[in-house]
Amino acid sequence: MKAFQVTRYGKKEKLVLSEVPEPIIKDNEVLVQIHATAINLLDSLVKNGDFKIFLPYKTPFTNGHDLAGVITKVGANVSKFKVGDEVYARPSDFHIGTFAEFIAISENDLALKPKNVSMEEAASIPLVGLTSVQALVEIANLKKGQKVFIQAGSGGVGTFAIQLAKLLGAYVATTTSSANTELVKSLGADLVIDYKKEDFSTILKDYDFVLHSNRESKILHQSLQILKQGGTLVSLTGPPTSEFAKKIGLGWPFQFLMSLLSMSVKRKAKKLNVNFEFLFMRADGNQLSEITTFIEAGKIRPVIDKVFPFEQTNEAISYVETGRSKGKVVVKLK
Repeated sequence: MKAFQVTRYGKKEKLVLSEVPEPIIKDNEVLVQIHATAINLLDSLVKNGDFKIFLPYKTPFTNGHDLAGVITKVGANVSKFKVGDEVYARPSDFHIGTFAEFIAISENDLALKPKNVSMEEAASIPLVGLTSVQALVEIANLKKGQKVFIQAGSGGVGTFAIQLAKLLGAYVATTTSSANTELVKSLGADLVIDYKKEDFSTILKDYDFVLHSNRESKILHQSLQILKQGGTLVSLTGPPTSEFAKKIGLGWPFQFLMSLLSMSVKRKAKKLNVNFEFLFMRADGNQLSEITTFIEAGKIRPVIDKVFPFEQTNEAISYVETGRSKGKVVVKLK
């Protein structure tokens, strides 16, 4: 089968279109013929080697973290799915590889595809949907009437998180450019800040929760300052913490290293009496099934910017890396 692989780590490296063997499934896995996948900034970070410290993939490996497709084989112990089922997923770490024609994936990572969306739309959902749920529901426990600041509202995570926060009854502020103001308003944003013209830290005050996705340390520290006492900031870009290292099973040397990396921001958070957490989302088929109910009920809709053919996967990644995409960028295989 054809697959786009990371053959060498590096920011200037491109994925290589390769012929690789079709995966052999284990007893708890299914084989999915991939109809569509989606591009995430995570794909670039993995390719660049930015996360090698806790995701040490051995090259060559197939990249890609989102999929929608059809099950063609099931393992002996699989009980929740059958051949012919239309499914979608974010495969678990160390089992990624959605930039390919087929993937072997644990049934625990899978959910049935929402019936009211296309394969391309379904492929755009898993990573950003799970990220949003794990940040807003699991960590923030967001309640009706609370105030949440979601950065980069027109991006992949932002377009989903705004809708979920509104569904939970929150007041939502976000940043975007003036060109995307109407888009984020249509998703439910209550207050839209043009980051090119305005400084959010002078406008926002006493927020319960911040979903942080900017890689500039200045923005991170400004974001802490807009929280009310006891409020929480969840960062998707880091720095990773010792608690995160312990949670994923890394030894004390890595825990110590990550405590050093996050020392400055955690010190500031403590001084302000607010909470800082780093989130690296996890695969979860049950959570994805809950997201399916939101999609099928029309309460959350996928937002897609562009669809690229499979052969142009590298071009799709380059487009996402510009930071100008609105919603998700999808790659179509079938």
